[in-house]
Amino acid sequence: MGGVKNIWNAMEVAKQTSDCSTSQIHSSSLSVDPSLPLSHITPLIIELCKDLFKKWSNLENSHFSVETVSGGITNLLLKVTVKEDNGNDVSVTVRLYGPNTEYVINRERELQSIKYLSAAGFGANLLGVFGNGMVQSFINARTLIPSDMRNPKLAAEIAKQLCRFHQVEIPGSKEPQLWNDLLKFFEKDKLYLIDFEYGSYNYRGFDIGNHFNEYAGYECDFTLCPNKDEQYHFLRHYLQPDNPHEVSEKDLEALYVEENTYTLASHLYWALWGLIQAKFSPINFDYLGYFFLRYNEFKRQKEKCFSLARSFLSRSQTLNMHAQT
Repeated sequence: MGGVKNIWNAMEVAKQTSDCSTSQIHSSSLSVDPSLPLSHITPLIIELCKDLFKKWSNLENSHFSVETVSGGITNLLLKVTVKEDNGNDVSVTVRLYGPNTEYVINRERELQSIKYLSAAGFGANLLGVFGNGMVQSFINARTLIPSDMRNPKLAAEIAKQLCRFHQVEIPGSKEPQLWNDLLKFFEKDKLYLIDFEYGSYNYRGFDIGNHFNEYAGYECDFTLCPNKDEQYHFLRHYLQPDNPHEVSEKDLEALYVEENTYTLASHLYWALWGLIQAKFSPINFDYLGYFFLRYNEFKRQKEKCFSLARSFLSRSQTLNMHAQT
């Protein structure tokens, strides 16, 4: 079905996930080629849903509707709406992994994490897995745009939720994978020569630096990114969700420097991601153009960000020396 190579054993992953979950995770060995046009994908998706969810297995195909969900540029996202025998309409999201996205995402680790994040109230519930994707509950919502993210109340709430997100306890290795991922991307894109240097920083800074870059949107209008005051507002609510005004200036500056330095990692990560996607993804998106937008910003910001980090480290070392004398 589609000829797509399975990148894991869907049955085994579903069993492992269900073993420590309150709900059953359905599984299927079927796979669907995401490069097919929607008219060809639709009957395959219907067959997949019938195979995953036995309560739908005897429904006529006319009970199913399949449409593309905008916004997915790593995976192909589909909304499947099913009219059940009782007359109720039920919608699920089918996520078809893009070719070679295992270079970008550890899919097995992702599935293991989703269970714990869902239990904590983050994201959609995992309902099923199959040869090259997953099925989740459908969330009726819209994607935030840069102007939304500049709203102080919304920014504060996002910061609080990001703090809570980072506190979710997920079993397994806590070793940061950022540099491993970047080096893996380089290996995949080794024909492209890119000047890159990095240090040893806390992985948290990448998450926050990546979030601030989202203010620019897919078009990468970096003039929309938050200024220092707006970043401090966000960081206060991240560090002390219940008492943001009690955050010390020392802690604010330290995290501000860390996340600004990590914007470089964010730019480089998504630039290399763009190259990989440009080679393999069937999704209609200008990945190569996105690579140049992110990599050019990396080069533009590089010296300023490292200068900020060097200055902060130098002042910190001086203060530590004075404290010891």
